[in-house]
Amino acid sequence: MPKKNELKYNKLKKSEDKGTVSSSGGKVVKTVLGGSFLSKDSSFRMLPFLFFLTLLGVIYIANIYYAEKSMRQIDDYHVSLKELRYEYISTHTKLMRISKQSELVKRLKPLNIKESVIPPYKIVYKKTKAD
Repeated sequence: MPKKNELKYNKLKKSEDKGTVSSSGGKVVKTVLGGSFLSKDSSFRMLPFLFFLTLLGVIYIANIYYAEKSMRQIDDYHVSLKELRYEYISTHTKLMRISKQSELVKRLKPLNIKESVIPPYKIVYKKTKAD
C-alpha cells in the first residue's frame, strides 16, 4: 500500500503532465501571461472578481493622479499667496510713507494748501434751561 506522501507526489506529477497549474511559480506565470488560464471553466467563474480587481486598480491609479493634481494646485496657491503677501507689504509700506505729515505738506504745496499753525481747540456747548 503506497504512503500518503507518495499519493500526493503522484497527483502532482500527473497534474504537471496534464499542463495544469502546479505549485511551481514558473508555470503559473506562464499560464497567466500566455492566457491559457482563461480557457478553463473555473476562470469564467472568476471573471467578475477579475473585473472587480481591475476596477479597483483603475480607481487606485485615478486617485493617485487626482492627489498629485491637488498637490500641484496647492503648491501654485502657495506661490501666489506669497506673491500677494509681498504685494500687500509693499503697498502698505507705500501708503504709510505717503500718509506721513511731511509728505502731505510736500504734495499739497503746489496747490497752495498750507499746514495749520494754530493748534486745534475744543468747542464746548453747554445746555441751558431754555434749550
